[in-house]
Amino acid sequence: MTTVDLEFDQLNSTVDALRRSISNRMMYGVGKDAVTAHPHDWLHAAALAVRDRLVARWMKTTRLQYEQDVKRVYYLSMEFLIGRTFTNALLALGIHDQMKEALASLGVDMDVLTELEPDAALGNGGLGRLAACFLDAMATLGIPGFGYGIRYEYGMFRQQIVNGEQVETPDYWLRAGNPWEFPRPEIQYLVHFGGRTVQRDEHVEWIDTEHVNAMAYDTVIPGYATSATNTLRLWSARATEELDLSAFNRGDYRRAVDAKNMSENVSRLLYPDDSTSAGRELRLRQEYFFVSATMQDLIRRYMRTHSTFGRFHEKVAVHLNDTHPVLAIPELMRLLVDVHHVPWERAWQSIEQMFSYTNHTLMPEALETWDVEMLARLLPRHLEIIFEINAQFLKRVGEQSGHDTEMIRRISLIDEYGQRRVRMAHLAIVASHKVNGVSKLHSQLMTRDIFADFARLFPERFTNVTNGITPRRWLAQASRPLSALIDERIGTHWRSDLFDLAKLRDLADDASFAEAFREAKRQNKIRLTQRLAQQLKVTVDPDALFDLQVKRIHEYKRQLLNVLHVIVRYNQIRAEPEKDWVPRVVMFAGKAASAYRMAKTIIRLIGDVSAKVNHDPLVGDRLKVVFVPNYGVSVAELIIPAADLSEQISTAGTEASGTGNMKLALNGALTIGTLDGANIEICDAVGRENMFIFGHTADEVDALRSAGYRPRQLYEENPELRVALDQIRTGFFSPDDPLRFADIFHTLVDWGDQYMVLADFAAFAQAQNDVDARFRDPHAWTRSAIANVAGMGQFSADRTIGEYARGIWHVKPLDMS
Repeated sequence: MTTVDLEFDQLNSTVDALRRSISNRMMYGVGKDAVTAHPHDWLHAAALAVRDRLVARWMKTTRLQYEQDVKRVYYLSMEFLIGRTFTNALLALGIHDQMKEALASLGVDMDVLTELEPDAALGNGGLGRLAACFLDAMATLGIPGFGYGIRYEYGMFRQQIVNGEQVETPDYWLRAGNPWEFPRPEIQYLVHFGGRTVQRDEHVEWIDTEHVNAMAYDTVIPGYATSATNTLRLWSARATEELDLSAFNRGDYRRAVDAKNMSENVSRLLYPDDSTSAGRELRLRQEYFFVSATMQDLIRRYMRTHSTFGRFHEKVAVHLNDTHPVLAIPELMRLLVDVHHVPWERAWQSIEQMFSYTNHTLMPEALETWDVEMLARLLPRHLEIIFEINAQFLKRVGEQSGHDTEMIRRISLIDEYGQRRVRMAHLAIVASHKVNGVSKLHSQLMTRDIFADFARLFPERFTNVTNGITPRRWLAQASRPLSALIDERIGTHWRSDLFDLAKLRDLADDASFAEAFREAKRQNKIRLTQRLAQQLKVTVDPDALFDLQVKRIHEYKRQLLNVLHVIVRYNQIRAEPEKDWVPRVVMFAGKAASAYRMAKTIIRLIGDVSAKVNHDPLVGDRLKVVFVPNYGVSVAELIIPAADLSEQISTAGTEASGTGNMKLALNGALTIGTLDGANIEICDAVGRENMFIFGHTADEVDALRSAGYRPRQLYEENPELRVALDQIRTGFFSPDDPLRFADIFHTLVDWGDQYMVLADFAAFAQAQNDVDARFRDPHAWTRSAIANVAGMGQFSADRTIGEYARGIWHVKPLDMS
């Protein structure tokens, strides 16, 4: 086919040009006029007008990557929690105000439109949001890269709170279409399951398989204040056979589409319930589906400009975001050895030079493993490859360090205790040239505890890269009043160099700046109170202390510690209602995994406690408890800028890093927290005097456990704590079902209190008293809030990605000149 240069309009971004683009897109893209258009139609037309302005720079970036034959990063993640794209794209292009004016000239309120855009339901929590921040930073820094994941149709679930309980409903975020994606029907790969292997002509063939097609959908990821862009490629499952025509003609309509529906389930839902065998199998199919398509895709891209695999490791860096994509390792070995006939030794050498792995947990029970029997049934060739990798690895270790049988059992890729399972984290470590933790403490504990043997064998592989967040979304976009104030005082350079916020330290004692800072915070709080009143019918005082704990509901994150303090405070207020209490609004938000019974019980407890507290006339506005449902990126953008206090209270030694702590501090919230995860580095950056640190350290937690921790003794010795726990146990908050929370009581008092809730309660309560004392002094509180914002420079995702690029991926920014 003859290639010619296309002639197309060079779009500018004046108000008039944007208005014309929106009108054209409404007419020719949406197929409506101003009379028949609904609000969603205007959003779609405006989004397409913005997307048009991204495409030319996207194509230029891609062309330059091939011309410069650059090394690319392939970032593999089961989640990409990108949130709303419209306002983020406007910010990247610098056309927010122009678009708002253009829409206004067409009679459309842009603020109303932005609320109509659903969050892209491609993730659940911190893992997915981190991946999204990293894509933004890679594009902003010009790092050539692709994000790869799954195009979930329904996401995880939409959380509703009904009578205090979490109720899960489908989150069909694609219902109104997705104007930001480009379907690529010409890019499809066969993904195989099942079957058997045979040896033919010195090569192994995988035969008699079932298969599904993986079709690509591309989304443009723009960099901020640069023409560099990257791509998020998501895979959607497509049946190889659309319809069983013979069954249809017999009138068996269900059977006619059964095969299609079964094969396409693989990309239907984020994280199926893995409490059942069927759920676990679907999860395994998902993980292999997306890494198989991805490995085939990166080989195709590499082979466009190279005829052999001699420079494969020089041009490709594959990064595994947690263990979910680790099957990429045996899959790439299969493709190289079985399909492209690369000798095993050369293929493995390339693997070790290409792969890197980020670990996100310190809890051994959270490290992913797969049943050998299930792998043998679904991925027989991959299990053979894993066995061979393991045999060669253990042989090498045995030769180098002697035959220490117990160590061999600990480091083997196969867990032989009980049901045989493949340890995916072990496979990632053995295959990767770099393994990183995500905070200094996490990385230290990772090499000291869960991966100590590997750290001794491969000390050069382990490193730390502390997480970061994008300041564009989490300050510039989320808190317009505060970002406008910062722009006015120190300029706008902080958006691309967050260390520039350090200039705010000189303004901490500037009375006019402090007053403007408080006013910006109050505007954000008023915005939130209005939304709470509108959507939840809850009225709160914007001048109260807004105390937020917003994160996934999990026992180690210790929402229970927070709830216990709420109950104690409630009892104290009732005992002394005339005391000068600091009014406080305690907000929770977060989802519980659908099969995690205790987490869902915690949500129910929060609901019952809030019902009791919020309707007690003796308490009034002194204390309110609110659970904000369906926590996601857009909800976070609403509530994080309004926070005064940030609850980061996980048991020391359990939180790998956290990024909510960074977002809240960046928006001027003071942290109350343990010395866990990135809290330690935030403390170093902003000053311990500007936080409220409490509780046992990680070493002290270990020592307490070793000495024989007795939570019942703490229950008996602390009268206020005992009353609160008894209220939970006896149904004070659940008179309709007095035993509803009995398991919570026994978990904390009688069954070991695994996460040291009672051990840290007294220190937590004292720290909360210190919070009250500081909040009573607006000048002292504001000074600390400013110090938090000013100290957040090192927690930019730009810094994080710069460290990955230099120290792990060994990639350079694209030359855009």
